[in-house]
Amino acid sequence: MRPARLKRALKQGVMCGLVVCGLVAGCGPFSRTHREPGTGHAVATSAPSPSDGEARAEISIRNGRVSPPPGWLEVRRGQTVSITVTSDVADELHVHGYDRRAPLRPGEPVTVRFAADLTGVFEVETHGGKLVLTQLAVR
Repeated sequence: MRPARLKRALKQGVMCGLVVCGLVAGCGPFSRTHREPGTGHAVATSAPSPSDGEARAEISIRNGRVSPPPGWLEVRRGQTVSITVTSDVADELHVHGYDRRAPLRPGEPVTVRFAADLTGVFEVETHGGKLVLTQLAVR
């Protein structure tokens, strides 16, 4: 391969590599949107709670839609969390990381309450419908 052609091929390879890295950094697991609470595209489920109070989220599911739209529930480590969900269909509520589960019965609110003693970001979802209800961010 001639030097000019080799140089052009290397330049194109580097450019392709930069594009791929940009895509991975912009929408992959390393992006700010996915690892830092409050930087997502969705609205917050509730405002950050005071350190001595209970953090609460009230969520409803109707016709396969979550209201308010999935967002972040930010709490401090050790704070009590209370998540109340009312669904129009039977399902199971699950708080990942804390392994809290509760059956959802149509039209009946169910509340899971626990101390947020693990730090990190934890998904709160329904198992049957695979709906993300909120992300619990514990700092």
